[in-house]
Amino acid sequence: MAKVIITPGRCQGHARCYALVPDFFELDDEGYIDFTEKKVPDDANRQLIRRGVNACPERALRLAEDE
Repeated sequence: MAKVIITPGRCQGHARCYALVPDFFELDDEGYIDFTEKKVPDDANRQLIRRGVNACPERALRLAEDE
């Protein structure tokens, strides 16, 4: 199963990931990613989640495919 991993301290709250996939990316009250690692459900649109990961200008997110 794939998962999205965040590098702590890199998220600057641009919320581009959330804008693309609000059903997957969770933000805290200040607009920062609200998890350090999250499993991608098998039925999720991985291509769309990958676009959300790649939209991060700080490269705070990484999609780990079936590690």
